[in-house]
Amino acid sequence: MGFAILRALHTCIGNAIDDLERTYRENSPSGLSLDFPHLDEPYYANADFRSEAELLVQKLYDDPAVSIASMQIVAACGQLGATVNKPWHGVVETIEGGQLPQALRFLEAAHIPEILREAGSEGLHVKDIQHFVTELRPKHAAPDPTVFTTERLGHILRLLATSHWILEVSPDVFANNRRSSFIDSGKTLQQLRDEPENKHLGSNGIAAFVGLMGDECFKFTSYMTEWLLPDMRVGSLIVDAKGGFDHPQQVETAAGSATQYASPFNLAFDTKLHFFQWLELPENRVRLNRFGRAMSGTRQWETTENILHSFPWAELTPDSLLVDVGGGIGTTSLVVAQTHAHIKVLVEDRPQVVEPAPLTWGPKYAPLFKSGRMSFRARNIFAGWVPPTSGKVPDVFLLRLVLHDWPDEESRSIMRHLRSAAGPNTKLLIGDLLLPYACRSEGAFAPEDSPLLPNLGMANLHGYLIDIMILNFGGAKERTVDEMSKLALSSGWKVTSVRRSPGSLWAYTTAVPI
Repeated sequence: MGFAILRALHTCIGNAIDDLERTYRENSPSGLSLDFPHLDEPYYANADFRSEAELLVQKLYDDPAVSIASMQIVAACGQLGATVNKPWHGVVETIEGGQLPQALRFLEAAHIPEILREAGSEGLHVKDIQHFVTELRPKHAAPDPTVFTTERLGHILRLLATSHWILEVSPDVFANNRRSSFIDSGKTLQQLRDEPENKHLGSNGIAAFVGLMGDECFKFTSYMTEWLLPDMRVGSLIVDAKGGFDHPQQVETAAGSATQYASPFNLAFDTKLHFFQWLELPENRVRLNRFGRAMSGTRQWETTENILHSFPWAELTPDSLLVDVGGGIGTTSLVVAQTHAHIKVLVEDRPQVVEPAPLTWGPKYAPLFKSGRMSFRARNIFAGWVPPTSGKVPDVFLLRLVLHDWPDEESRSIMRHLRSAAGPNTKLLIGDLLLPYACRSEGAFAPEDSPLLPNLGMANLHGYLIDIMILNFGGAKERTVDEMSKLALSSGWKVTSVRRSPGSLWAYTTAVPI
């Protein structure tokens, strides 16, 4: 039975590669044969020139056939590796895996993708990388040369190279590969010298996402066990974190309050504030700005145009109103406003988010904002919805990556306020990950005769990682289809459709008032 499964997984991989080749061949223009991108070759989205082949290959990443075949390969390879890998190695690689995100965070914070981009394909010796990293640091954050040594830098970069995040061209010489170039902000080294605080401004948000996840998110996730299974004895991590060893007189107080924290985030950062309120503290201004750009990076879960296929926008009447609730700087609704001139967009979020939003987009979109077709206003999503000065009843409420930030009680409050403001024809459009079960159930992604996990396992691991991260910062969750449907019903809405690409966790759920 074991060998049969191994061979079945091997067949899955082979068949999926055949599908990839067929799709690339069918999409190759006359006289040009498209090849699958090589891992060792960087792709810079902001490059001044890209060949026709490069553009076509990059576009194929979003082709449904390519997506499905790629997921089959990742799922089968992950399951194959888990099956044949020595269990001890699996334990070490998983439990020690925290070193990798911190190495990746360091890579981004040190601007190494940008440094290696300017170095070119031949790469750069670790001594030269160290020089540039040190030179780019602001004076108030200059590294100690006795701590930040070339040897230590080399070891960090070699871990990343071993994990296919960069390329070691020759001993101690490193270059970007396709994965590390994905983290490149597109800024020149001179721009990083002159305005390091603007690194993420105008970028695709990927570098900011790495910084966010590797910084506060990684830190508070490490407190999950202590939050769920608190240990009040002297010497426990909770007591130690609150000063147990150094301040024994505080142990009783610290231990007694440990279980009162609302989430691992609150425990890790010793605050009663919600994560979003904490971000808005004056001392966290840099983190707040990074968070806004990082949310732009989440567009990678879907193609830019996906929002256009998620709802029949063209069927809306002229001057229809789309309200992007908790929409940040309007990353998603901007696409709708650009494409459908008959729709007006109102983006709502906290004042600290929406006030700088138009400037964040730069001059390119200024005419859109000036025309009034897209506007911003501050609003508490837990307060009643007040119509704009026009008195217009919204045609569509959009909640994209909002409900997953909140437990059911708070999510219900958000949705009930929208239900109270809805007209009989108002629609609620929810953009969130919807997680299938890891066992056989209705809506499984893999067919019954497939050896793969029904949810495609490692190919969709990212969604389950985000699920636990969301749990840790606010006690919230990514939901299953059943959980989302029940939440909607309890809030005065009925789910009428769920749209997503085959095998994708990302979904747009449409609901109507009841």
